[in-house]
Amino acid sequence: MTTNPQYPLTDSEASAEAARLIREAYRLEEATPVVTSFRDTSPVPAPAIGTAAPVAQPDSRIVPEWATGVAVASIGIGAGVTGIGCGAWLILEGLSSMTLLGVIGMFAPFAGIGFAAMAVGGAISRARRASTTNIYKGTVIKRTEITSTARGIGARSRIEG
Repeated sequence: MTTNPQYPLTDSEASAEAARLIREAYRLEEATPVVTSFRDTSPVPAPAIGTAAPVAQPDSRIVPEWATGVAVASIGIGAGVTGIGCGAWLILEGLSSMTLLGVIGMFAPFAGIGFAAMAVGGAISRARRASTTNIYKGTVIKRTEITSTARGIGARSRIEG
């Protein structure tokens, strides 16, 4: 049934149309079987196309040296990282059953090396930092100009002096 929006359905026509739509929606249909396999029945040596004899086509793919190098390097890196991961797992496995004193004892040498490095760095920086005394004779005039060009996103202030 087609409806024209200018002429609405009467109540009896509307209920008949609704019943038809519901019946149509819930109607049981036989499902079409879905193909799940395929069998090729053509003769096994495929029929020749043309009269030319078959030609052997040897597999002669050439892999560039850089690709071979990358492949070997990635295998080596993967094996190395696996070894490092296994070593870390073994160390952490042993640490999980340690006491606090054992952990402190294990990390004490590293802390000592760190403190020694900080002490050496501090001594070098103090030795490098020299005290400079400027002695001026005569009148000292210090002029400081501040120029501000604050326009847009790249605004910056320069202090010249």
